[in-house]
Amino acid sequence: MAVRQSSNRPLPTVPESELNATVPALAAALAVGLVVGLERGWRNRELPEGGRVAGLRTFALIGLLGGALAVPGLPDLWAGVGLAGVALLFAVSWQPSASAAGSLSITTAIAALATFALGALAARGHAVVALAAAVVVALLLDLKEELHGWLRLMQPEELNAVLQLGVLSAVILPLLPDEGYGPYNAINPFKLWLAVILVAALSLLGRVASRLRGEQQGLLWVGLLGGLASSTAASLSLSRVARTEPRLGLPASAAIVAASGVMFLRMAVVISALEPALAPRLGGYLVVLGITTFGAAALLWRRRDRGDDATVPAQARLFDLGTAVGFGVALGVIAVLVRAGKEGLGDAGIFAVAFLSGLADVDAIVISAVQMHAQEELGAAATATAILLAALANMVVKGGMAWTIAGRGVGRRVAAAFGAVACVGVAAAALASLIAR
Repeated sequence: MAVRQSSNRPLPTVPESELNATVPALAAALAVGLVVGLERGWRNRELPEGGRVAGLRTFALIGLLGGALAVPGLPDLWAGVGLAGVALLFAVSWQPSASAAGSLSITTAIAALATFALGALAARGHAVVALAAAVVVALLLDLKEELHGWLRLMQPEELNAVLQLGVLSAVILPLLPDEGYGPYNAINPFKLWLAVILVAALSLLGRVASRLRGEQQGLLWVGLLGGLASSTAASLSLSRVARTEPRLGLPASAAIVAASGVMFLRMAVVISALEPALAPRLGGYLVVLGITTFGAAALLWRRRDRGDDATVPAQARLFDLGTAVGFGVALGVIAVLVRAGKEGLGDAGIFAVAFLSGLADVDAIVISAVQMHAQEELGAAATATAILLAALANMVVKGGMAWTIAGRGVGRRVAAAFGAVACVGVAAAALASLIAR
């Protein structure tokens, strides 16, 4: 009987190039599981051994499994079957644990599916994206109490505002053309709507920050946070408080001045975002004015009666789509007027429009002037002059409101503070001019 001789053929080996690519991919998939598992394991660390559905080791294995089944060269079906298997395992284990704990939460199961998918993504050559997403998943899981607390604090109109902001930015904005229309090609729908979103987001940010800080932080917070949305509206509200509660005249005066300080910084941010070339000089100049204004507000604040507990007045109504569209229309009209003034009267026409626009709001003229500079229709000096004229007009209006609504005492303090800021502004401009020579 012949005996079969053993073959001398070498065992099959994995090409070094494939090995060099596969090992880091699997390591990244394992890291994805460890990141998510770290949070899940820590949260359930007090449970007895075997009392938790999945912890650090389970999530690490899920991430590694996702990576192993998605290694390039394997059929895509394998990863799909693996994902379905993980879902089935959690479905089977979830029912008894949920019944025992009286909980309907499936967060851990969803996190496991996300971990498997991210492990597969890492194996397909997107390790950095997968790891970043795993960190986000772990962070969302860790912030459970904070997120639920914010939801409990959120009022219906605030949820409405968040959803409306989503409509403005994610639904309407992508549909708008990014080119000029109308008289002088002055109306750019995309940029006008982008400005609407910017102002609306600042308004929402001010409201949310105020809610998180609480309603008993004093009038100063109304000025600081209200200035993010509209320093004019904040000044009007504060002036009314000072009229009804004369003992709050000093803190109200400080808050009105502080709102203008926020206005200067907000203008600097908008200019830097829309036209970075103007940021070093004009943006820096506005920052100096903002710091000076805050200094004046601080001096007034220190003189207040510290025994008074200034309560925050009712917050202004949050923006809605009608308000946002109205701002966009006003911005378009101002853009046309600015270009018409430029055509008819040169820079002098723009300056007149800037001053008149600043009587109501500075955002529209700032955006229009900056966009004209970006299109090389307005020089840097003329742009700066128009913006500063708008700011000056706006301060005049707020000082007038303080005087006529809150009374002489508040009006004098606000006027003195604004006068000091104007003097510093003139001195800074003169110094910059001398240095430029």
